[in-house]
Amino acid sequence: MKIVLQRVKQASVSISNEVYSSIGKGYLILIGIEKGDTKEIIEKYADKIIKLRIFPDENDKMNLSINDVNGSILVVSQFTLAGNCKKGTRPSFDNSAQPDEANKLYEYFTGLLRASVKEVKTGVFGAMMEVSLINDGPVTFILG
Repeated sequence: MKIVLQRVKQASVSISNEVYSSIGKGYLILIGIEKGDTKEIIEKYADKIIKLRIFPDENDKMNLSINDVNGSILVVSQFTLAGNCKKGTRPSFDNSAQPDEANKLYEYFTGLLRASVKEVKTGVFGAMMEVSLINDGPVTFILG
């Protein structure tokens, strides 16, 4: 699994030029599910994300979690994160999970986040989406 997590002031997903989901302060998470990913791996990363302390406290130190700041999460499935660009000039997606399995794990991941965070929104699995954001910091982390 590959995750790109961005601390945002706001983020949105549009489909066919219509806003589908939007959030204010929180995380934009791009997630790519790979072959071999399991529910246990998903649980590990969901727990890490919920507890991650990357929002500034009163001393401007990264010390607060998503729940500490009453933030929201927008999760977008992005299979291209599983792409391999090491050989040649065309990415290989051989390591991407099959769509049915990836969607099940994506739904499981968002369900775990929803159980612990006040607001979790998503894009549409497999859809062509336009993602907009205002990165806060910028603060961006790669997990996986």
